[in-house]
Amino acid sequence: MPVKNRMAELLPEITAWRQDFHRHPELMYEVHRTAGRVAELLRSFGLDEVVEGVGQTGVVGVIRGRSDRNGRVIGLRADMDALPINEITGRDYASGTPGVMHACGHDGHTSMLLGAAKYLAETRNFDGMAVLIFQPAEEGGGGGLAMVNDGLVDRWGIQEFYAMHNMPGLPTGSFAIRDGAMMAAADQFDIVVTGKGGHAAKPNDGIDTTLVAAQMIVALQSIVSRNVDPLKSAVLSVCVVQTDSTAHNVIPQVVRLKGTARSLDAQVRDQLEEGVSRVVQGVAAAYGATAEVDFRRGYPVTVNDPDAMQHAAQVARQVAGDVDLTVEPMMAGEDFSYMLEKRPGAYIFLGNGDSAMLHHGAYDFDDNAIPFGSSWYAEIVEARMPVA
Repeated sequence: MPVKNRMAELLPEITAWRQDFHRHPELMYEVHRTAGRVAELLRSFGLDEVVEGVGQTGVVGVIRGRSDRNGRVIGLRADMDALPINEITGRDYASGTPGVMHACGHDGHTSMLLGAAKYLAETRNFDGMAVLIFQPAEEGGGGGLAMVNDGLVDRWGIQEFYAMHNMPGLPTGSFAIRDGAMMAAADQFDIVVTGKGGHAAKPNDGIDTTLVAAQMIVALQSIVSRNVDPLKSAVLSVCVVQTDSTAHNVIPQVVRLKGTARSLDAQVRDQLEEGVSRVVQGVAAAYGATAEVDFRRGYPVTVNDPDAMQHAAQVARQVAGDVDLTVEPMMAGEDFSYMLEKRPGAYIFLGNGDSAMLHHGAYDFDDNAIPFGSSWYAEIVEARMPVA
């Protein structure tokens, strides 16, 4: 196994941390137990600095190398929060909190970074400073932005950021990365359609909001198929339809639509936002209804810096023997993007084998991937800040 020998030795200990986090999942910023345990472990490793409460409940640990003559500071990030999903894995370490589980592997990310922290604190085989970032609220809460706004970059002088995410479908312990856009911008929209409700037997006396909403759902798809360059990626999905009546014989006065728009570059992102408003207002006017559109921008595109991507890929080769550089970008969102907006860096996928997909109740992180992930985190520090 071309991983660091120390990581293989630490595997049972890191696995125990991971399974403990899995038993006790926490949501969004309410990761108090998780963050507390992370801080406790970091202090036990002998880190030079451990700071809690960054970006509400984030934890930052600092490890100084043998010298600081090159002045480089590398930030390594892992996310800590779980998802509001019922677990169906049947594992003996399954979630003990009904309706909450680690269905995205953040328990694994946190534990792998802890393993790297223990190794780096023991060896300090680098010149510079490693900043270990344990982030809350990646799952829709913007914890990455909260930590940035709380002074993460300037307080510790971080010059580069690196992070990873496990990926079902890739062989366990393998790596995949690409230059440029790795994850999509993730935006949301709410549409309120108002017509004239009434009896379903006399639609001519009203303005049928269900018909208007249905036409909007169909017409919105033309934005991607007829406005966006076919060589560029975009997704627009209407995911919720709510009426103000559940009766079989009532035309509702109001229908609400909720959905998401995903894109990989700024121009397409602008096209989607403008297009949603234009199409919705046009369809509403055609049927005599009115509509309100609330389009909210979420996580930006996660963009790998070309040089940082090459560094990340080279380390992955050292750890796993090879790396896939042809992986397609994902249309899911990732708030590590806020850190990459401030400093160059890279985001890489780590194979989780033939597991259930992310955000599914049957998903489980593959502990066999731990030595590879921990080794990659640690080797990034040693490779980017070698001892002179």
